Amino acid sequence: YSVEQWGFLTWFGDDEELKRIFNRFDAKVRVRPYYTPDYTVKDNVAYLNTDYGHVPLKVFGQHNLQNISGAKNICNELGLSDEKFYRAIATFEGAANRLQLLGQNEHTAVYRDFAHSPSKLKATVSAVKEQYPARELVAVMELHTFSSLNRDFLAEYKSSMNNADVPIVFLDKETFAHKKMPVLEEGFVKESFANEELRIFTDKDSLQQFLLNRTWKSSNLLLMTSGNFAGMDVEAVAKTVLA
Repeated sequence: YSVEQWGFLTWFGDDEELKRIFNRFDAKVRVRPYYTPDYTVKDNVAYLNTDYGHVPLKVFGQHNLQNISGAKNICNELGLSDEKFYRAIATFEGAANRLQLLGQNEHTAVYRDFAHSPSKLKATVSAVKEQYPARELVAVMELHTFSSLNRDFLAEYKSSMNNADVPIVFLDKETFAHKKMPVLEEGFVKESFANEELRIFTDKDSLQQFLLNRTWKSSNLLLMTSGNFAGMDVEAVAKTVLA
């Protein structure tokens, strides 16, 4: 192993594959799993339920909360107390393009996320829906990476957007040309996602018009891509939606 003798490893304890790997480590490597912490969502804010009370967070979603648990294990290992950790984590605003809040008003929030892999896409959509259960969720995902544009891989996205009330996939034909890959048929994409409600856009202007012509009261917008939606001004769209 690459871990030094008596080194420390923390890992997500509910992952069966990680269990299989880390249960084989010998006694000279110290391992400590982490899990989804006890939490509550109230008034669109996630709270950690701790021995020190309810700790309000500026991030949300089970994947973020799991990462917080892993970070707590590491900080404890470095000598930081739970109390100091919770005090600090309450100020953490998250990383850019990871459920990044572009803006909000009293009835709408607009988020941007880097989510592109099937698991991250599903986790991100589910996180926003859990955080705002009373709001309609419009989720837009751009297929942009080599794997996501691969015909043989697309079935991995099955049901990944089912928690969105209005699921949308954007395909930029220029991306296919740039990466020298065959264009995916819209019907095949819809079939791969296994979602009858899925809308597909291949033109940036049509997508933008669809978003700007919607009524956004009691609705959230989630924009997910590792690209740029063919040059669409995401921040301008967010401002118009919130206006």
